[in-house]
Amino acid sequence: MTDHPAHLLHSTERPCDSHPTALGPHESGRRFGIRDGIFQAVAQGGGEHYLSAFALLLSATPFQLSILSAIPQILGTWAQLISVKISHWFPSQASQVYWGIIGQSVSWIPILALPLLWPEHGPWLLIVGVAIYFTCTHFTSPAWNSFIAELLDPNERGAYFARRSRVVALTSLLALCLAGGLLSIFESQDLLWVGFSIIFLTVGLCRSASALLLQQITELPQHAPCGNPTGFLEFLRTGVSLNFRHFLLFSGLMHAAVLIAGPFFVLYLIQDLRLGHWQYGAWVAAGILGQFLTLPGWGQFGDRFGNKALLTFTGLLVALVPMLYLLGTAWFFLIAVNFFGGVVWAGLGLGLTNYVFDAVQPKDRAKAVAVASIVNAIGWTMGTIAGSLLIQMIPKRVQMGTFTLEPVSNLPLIFFLSGLLRLLVAATLFRTFHEPRQVEQQTHRRLLWELPLLKTLRQIVRRPTSNSQ
Repeated sequence: MTDHPAHLLHSTERPCDSHPTALGPHESGRRFGIRDGIFQAVAQGGGEHYLSAFALLLSATPFQLSILSAIPQILGTWAQLISVKISHWFPSQASQVYWGIIGQSVSWIPILALPLLWPEHGPWLLIVGVAIYFTCTHFTSPAWNSFIAELLDPNERGAYFARRSRVVALTSLLALCLAGGLLSIFESQDLLWVGFSIIFLTVGLCRSASALLLQQITELPQHAPCGNPTGFLEFLRTGVSLNFRHFLLFSGLMHAAVLIAGPFFVLYLIQDLRLGHWQYGAWVAAGILGQFLTLPGWGQFGDRFGNKALLTFTGLLVALVPMLYLLGTAWFFLIAVNFFGGVVWAGLGLGLTNYVFDAVQPKDRAKAVAVASIVNAIGWTMGTIAGSLLIQMIPKRVQMGTFTLEPVSNLPLIFFLSGLLRLLVAATLFRTFHEPRQVEQQTHRRLLWELPLLKTLRQIVRRPTSNSQ
């Protein structure tokens, strides 16, 4: 799922006396996290987003495309489980992250080479290569999150991860556009496979660069492996608080409610509303812009007032986003709605991630990240299945007495239902878990004016008054 403001170093951290220009382990680790985000964004925007297009070049069937789309969720759960189970095999979390990144880098070779060498089996060979790639990606996730979280003070995680997410969003969008332009050039010359070769090899080299950067971080602590690792069920029963279990229930059900609508927006915009691809691209870009502009503010809000307060506001606001699609179909209106959606999702995603770090002991963070990912994946699957069934069940036309509602398809009605379920999840579960950190306490009315964009608006309104005094 995941940008910010201020400088992140503690004032107590200093370079080594023997080497005045050397970076301490915390500072170098933080810088690695940002730079790794850049290379990871290139892989996402320039590589992962074009895997389906590469499959179409190989004449993949709809069934093969569906398998290709399902691989990240199917393999991600198991890869993260295995990652935590065998973490004691590695001398440190950084070592585990290193080999996971190497696996991601190398896997782009079979993704590209195998389908081109044996084109008659191209789609299936691509699926095998993609399976290897996403297995390595998810295998790295728990150790990476725990490794980075240990380098951060609890009150600065929001700002740091917001800053990183902002960098990732911008870089991913840039990589997406550059890769699309490159493919268009080679497509016009009937050499599309050359374009994919350049893109995928570049992505593989970028992941290798992350591994090289990780090796430059020195003096990282070595973890002592536990002789009798706790299983996941035992961890959930005794290793976490009731507070964290309630949070997991909220996160999983929120994912289920969201995914009832999530996969079908592209279908609604392109097939039902018949928007051009450039219009759809602008709609996507509006969401990214909303994230980019507000991630620093959300990070500061979460650090100052807590991730529970962050989840409370964004969890309620995210219920409104899909409901708005019933109000109009004008392109500029859709752009504004998705911009608002990007603003809200920037805060919600940040809060869901950082709450996991705050709610468990440092030694349990990798396991907690894996458990949260599993719960979210279950919710993801449940929501997707429910949404596909609702498409077949919900009528296009709704009539109550003299009132008739007939949108262009039944998808806006499904979006509205998704919003109602999000609101139900938020209203019933928010009171079941609390903020695990000591944070600044304010009334909800005061917190409202601390939200991104509203805080900026308040400062603009107050500025002329301040200047006149």
